[in-house]
Amino acid sequence: MSAATFSSLCFSRGCFWKDEAKNSPRVMKGSGKVKISSIRGSATLPTKSLQVEDGKTQKSEKQVRIGLLGASGYTGAEIVRLLANHPYFGITLMTADRKAGQSIGSVFPHLISQDLPTMVAVKDADFSNVDAVFCCLPHGTTQEIIKGLPKSLKIVDLSADFRLRDVSEYEEWYGQPHIAPDLQKEAVYGLTEISREDIKNARLVANPGCYPTSIQLPLVPLIQANLIQYRNIIIDAKSGVSGAGRGAKEANLYSEIAEGIYSYGVTRHRHVPEIEQGLTDVASSKVTVSFTPHLMPMIRGMQSTIYVEMAPGVTIDDLYQQLKISYEHEEFVKLLEKGVVPRTHNVRGSNYCLMNVFPDRIPGRAIIISVIDNLVKGASGQALQNLNIMLGFPENTGLLYQPLFP
Repeated sequence: MSAATFSSLCFSRGCFWKDEAKNSPRVMKGSGKVKISSIRGSATLPTKSLQVEDGKTQKSEKQVRIGLLGASGYTGAEIVRLLANHPYFGITLMTADRKAGQSIGSVFPHLISQDLPTMVAVKDADFSNVDAVFCCLPHGTTQEIIKGLPKSLKIVDLSADFRLRDVSEYEEWYGQPHIAPDLQKEAVYGLTEISREDIKNARLVANPGCYPTSIQLPLVPLIQANLIQYRNIIIDAKSGVSGAGRGAKEANLYSEIAEGIYSYGVTRHRHVPEIEQGLTDVASSKVTVSFTPHLMPMIRGMQSTIYVEMAPGVTIDDLYQQLKISYEHEEFVKLLEKGVVPRTHNVRGSNYCLMNVFPDRIPGRAIIISVIDNLVKGASGQALQNLNIMLGFPENTGLLYQPLFP
């Protein structure tokens, strides 16, 4: 087979990595359409195949047209970076109220090579050329905007506005009433490895917070297997400064952050009810945690160090084996070899979560360490993983970036 023939086949059918191919949806070509069949059903989306003419590749239309709301923040920029190499998703709409009229390259020079539409204000957005939306807007502003979007759109919301099922709990922790309770009932909490089947059929997915992702991924399998006690769960978590967003804040100035550690949200961090909601669901009994987050003098990265009591008769090896069984077939969640300590350096820029479990010096207790990149697995990467599932694509599509080291 000639190189040109291979390229033509590759481009017209879509090139999958090995793991993508075995999980890929069935693709049936028709006149100018590609029908994607998956467990959840099918969607017909417009596409144009790439062609090779005189040794040159002609650019194609992407199959799925993406709207990115809140493109000028860190999570919006991460969505753009990840989609740069996504073979099926192309951005056709970008909003940023304060940056309306500007290009993405003028706001984020590292993205200057991306040929993307000029950013507009949300009120001026035209959704007629959009199939799915990533919503990267601040908490509290998202509900009203999503409420007004066309019902045909698939939506992944990266704010906290649809994570808590109890709208009264949302009001308690976020200080304002929830104005879209009907949408809240429809929303699916998108912790991908735990809620994959529900995500497949969702129209609106509430993307988890970064801390809850790093905490629930190791704890959920252990609670499900009744290996740890529900009481006295202590979580000491640390995040890079990018987790606080791009807005100008005195507490995030270099001179305030460098060469120090800052504890914040002590006893009242807004991720507490989200963590407890997820753990309570799997325990079928109320779970209360002690959670303290810390801001670290680094840009990216998150580590959660979790202290738990083991159930009677349970050993550290039991915890290790349960995590191994739970995640041995997962691409993005990795249990390290026994004794190896997870490091944030080893997930930077990637969608991976690395974890391990260690015996505490106190008999009957264990220490679990989990690390992620707060902007990728903790936000935009998991959001893309979820939208891939919602639209029937292999969930690792566009996410095979390896960690940046050093």
